[in-house]
Amino acid sequence: MFENQIRESVVAGSFYSANPEALAENITQYLKNCPKKDIANIKAIVCPHAGYIYSGQVAACSYMQVQGSSYDCAIIVAPSHAEYFDFNSVFAGKAYKTPLGLAKVDIERCHALVSGSGYADSIQISNAGHNREHSLEVQIPFLQIVFEDIKIVPIVMGSQNRTNIESLGNAIGNILKGQKILIIASTDLSHYHPASVASGLDSKVLENLKSFDPEKFTEQISKDALEMCGGGPVAAAMIASKLMGADSAEIISYQDSGDVSGDKSAVVGYVSAAFYRKG
Repeated sequence: MFENQIRESVVAGSFYSANPEALAENITQYLKNCPKKDIANIKAIVCPHAGYIYSGQVAACSYMQVQGSSYDCAIIVAPSHAEYFDFNSVFAGKAYKTPLGLAKVDIERCHALVSGSGYADSIQISNAGHNREHSLEVQIPFLQIVFEDIKIVPIVMGSQNRTNIESLGNAIGNILKGQKILIIASTDLSHYHPASVASGLDSKVLENLKSFDPEKFTEQISKDALEMCGGGPVAAAMIASKLMGADSAEIISYQDSGDVSGDKSAVVGYVSAAFYRKG
């Protein structure tokens, strides 16, 4: 039913260039502008998902940290903006398509997460959330440039409640432990506050990220104590990466949309971060 589906791009030409040469050039230039920090054993990265003109440079700073590393699969966990559903929706079709070509889906790992987790209500093979969602799609061109042929497990989290967060985090971390997996958590931070207000709200998120305390972070998200549209995906990635051996987090870059537009009256915050194992 699902395995021959190709999910077509829905935001090429709006969130990023529909021209493959221009898109590849844009991403390559973003990567060249990023510092390469001395961080090894990265299990997960946190990336924004706005239009590339606003958040592409910040997103590239996460991808730069894993460029040159080897992974068998990338699990992308993104929030749902357009649809409501109360589970984690795993797309197990053939591929996601972008102007750069097909990003093939790791169908075996998709089914392993669903069938082997014991969380049948919380993790399901489904198209829910995938048809119109930008927050997952915009990560894929970066992956295609940095890793070329890496397979993906595309997951859109519906309701960002504790059950869905913990189910997904534990499933990824326990079922895929010991494998060469990169987790990508897609999120923006505060939305449409003056920059001075946004900075205070976003600094609270950054401190919680740096503390690398999955239980505390999940509690904060479940109580809406942190303003970030993908807090659930980030919390799930933190849980999973800890189970996979991560013990630390580092903030790579932080900006807001006003840094690009010049309008600081109502901004959106963006962060790139990495969860990794020291030593």
